Order: sequence, then C-alpha cells, then structure tokens
Amino acid sequence: MMQFFSEYFGIAQAWLFEHWVQPAVFALGLGEFVETAFDGTEIFLAGLCELIVLYLLLRPLEALIPVQRIKGSWARWNDFSYTALHRLGIFSVVIFFVLDPLLDQAAAVLHLRGVHPFNLENLWPGFTDQPLVSFFVYLVILDFFDYWYHRFEHHFNWWWALHSLHHSQRDMNLWSDNRNHLLDDFLRDVYMGIIALGLGVQPSQYVLLVAASRMVQSLQHANVRIHFGALGERLLVSPRYHRLHHAIGIGHESSGQGSLGGCNFAVLLPIWDILFRTANFSPVFAETGVRDQLPAPQGEGREYGHGFWAQQYLGLCRLWSAIRGKT
Repeated sequence: MMQFFSEYFGIAQAWLFEHWVQPAVFALGLGEFVETAFDGTEIFLAGLCELIVLYLLLRPLEALIPVQRIKGSWARWNDFSYTALHRLGIFSVVIFFVLDPLLDQAAAVLHLRGVHPFNLENLWPGFTDQPLVSFFVYLVILDFFDYWYHRFEHHFNWWWALHSLHHSQRDMNLWSDNRNHLLDDFLRDVYMGIIALGLGVQPSQYVLLVAASRMVQSLQHANVRIHFGALGERLLVSPRYHRLHHAIGIGHESSGQGSLGGCNFAVLLPIWDILFRTANFSPVFAETGVRDQLPAPQGEGREYGHGFWAQQYLGLCRLWSAIRGKT
C-alpha cells in the first residue's frame, strides 16, 4: 500500500513540477532555485494529502459525535484558510529548508575554530541507521521543546497577546490548530527548526515529523466527543484533554483568577504536563474561548476579529499594548 502511494505520489510530483512549477520558475528568472522548487512541490503535495485525509477522517466524526453545535459557519472557513496556508508548505518546512544552509555555514565556521556543535549522532553512533527509532526519539525531544515554547506563550503578556488569537475560537473545529498569529508562527518555526537542525534531523525526516505532529494536533482541536481513557489520556493528548487547555477561565488562566497561566500545555505527550505539574485530567468537554471575549460583567467584550486580516491586525494591536504595559 505504501509503495503504491509512494509511486503515484512521485508521478504526481513529477507531473506538477514539469508542467507548472518548473516553467514558472524559469519564467521568473529563478533557474538557480529549480532544485528547491522541486522539493517545494513535494511539500505542497504532502500538505494537500494532509488536508484531504483530515477532511475525510475528521469531518464525519464532527458530524456524528460533536461536542457542540457550531454556531457560525464562517468559523470553519476562516480556520481552514490558516490550515491551507500552513499545510501547503508556506511555513514550518520552508523555514527549516531556509535555515539548513545558514546553520551549515555557521557549523563550518565553528568547526574551523575547533568548536563542534551538538549532534545526537555524536552521542549515539549509528543512531540514524535506525530510521524508526530515530524518528520517535526526535519526536519526543522536539515535543519537549514545543511544550516549553507553548508554556511561555502563556507566561509573558506580549507573547499571550499574539497566542490569544488561537484561543479566541469559540467554535473550535478540525481546522483550528493553525489559527495563529503569523508572527507567533514564524517565531515558533524558527525555534523548532534550529533545534531540529541542531539535533541532526535530516530534511526528509523533518517533513515526516512535522506532518505526524500536525495530524495529531488537528484531531486534538476537532469538535469531537473523544477521549482515550484513563491510561491513554496520559500517553497521548486527546481532544478532551486539549479542549481543557482552551477552556474559558481554566486553560489560559491560573486557577480562574485572571492571571496568565493555564494547564495542559503538552503538544503531543502529556508526560511533560505530568512532570511539570500542569496537567488537568478533569473528564469534561469544556466551553472554549478567552475570558475577556465574554460580555460584561463576566468579561470585557473584547473583539478578536472575524476574518483573517482583522485577526492579524488586532493581534498586532494587542502586542503593541502589551509592550507599552497595557492589557
């Protein structure tokens, strides 16, 4: 099955590149980037496959076992625009490929000075000869660093000003994972890309790592009444577990007192929440959103924007206010 898919995927990539991408690259006078464009075609097709699989698997589940009725149909369409932007290769993997040659140059300079950067292969000889083992080891390590990035987003006012856009979705759905401010996404992708390259992750493997992580995160955000049981909830982040992270007055606040904090920051593995005491395994499917969205007296009636550009603009406004020491 995998061989069949790989074969036809390669045929599709070659056809798309030959008939559309390569002519466009040469027409724009960018012939020196033709090899990068070929890799970009692979990323685009992989992202397209992701979108199709997510829709076919998760959309029926949202219809069969929803947590809540989606109040605004625009919620899905707007979140889908974010997902398409990311899954079709615009962000994570592209930034990784840009960083790769830059860090190679930096490593060469350090090597000439007698400084040898950290690489997991140096600690575990033959590590990369075991692709399945190396994949899961990289996945666990990257998830650890992702946990701390996510937790810091909830710790600093300026960072929360950007990240709160992600939490402002009251109608959380399968496309909500990528509903983020573009500046926050850029910072995270640079951070994760540098760590992955520092560990020695190869570009082809990074594509798979990102895809696997994103698929699980899409399930976590889906409007589905699913949990993994007492044991499973502690092994992999479930939709119920992550929904508590988005819960009003719980997921983004400390003890519901309005100060920054929250619970369930783990991206894939709840073990980090358990170890660092931020886990909440309450068996409830909570209402999602940010407290200041609520009308007075519960909140401030804050507007986060209904469209892509309005949401990006208001995020920058919140960031500027936070930098100036205002909320």
